[in-house]
Amino acid sequence: MAHSHNHEVCIENAVEEAEKICAERGSRFTDLRRRILTMIWQGHKAVKAYDLLDQLATQGGSAKPPTVYRALDFLMEEGLVHKIESLNAYIGCPHPGSDHVSQFLICDVCGIVEEVSSDALGKAVSSAAAAQSFHIKGQTLELHGICQNCNGKKQAA
Repeated sequence: MAHSHNHEVCIENAVEEAEKICAERGSRFTDLRRRILTMIWQGHKAVKAYDLLDQLATQGGSAKPPTVYRALDFLMEEGLVHKIESLNAYIGCPHPGSDHVSQFLICDVCGIVEEVSSDALGKAVSSAAAAQSFHIKGQTLELHGICQNCNGKKQAA
């Protein structure tokens, strides 16, 4: 998990990819949706909807909670962001437009969230569900722990 790098590159790449995906699908990537996606990509921490609302207010916006939630629903439907259920917060998807099963590594010290994708783990879960005749509609695994950077700081102390 990279703690320090230029997030502007992440933001630019995410917005460019979102524009491309929405244009291909004929979806409207409005200014508000763009601003919310940009806010989510400002760091690699999950962002709560009300934090987004507060940021919009400081930028002179007058968005109401339903408006923000509709924008988040759109971004999730288009595969541009994921909801981290255990935090009730949102994180940008580093590979939108591709069908994938996600696992999230969530650092309980610094709050960084990293999306990883293990085909073997996804297949193991699918296989276990199939053995129980259970049909999976969605699969997301959230793993809480301590990232490499924070673990190194802890050991150095």
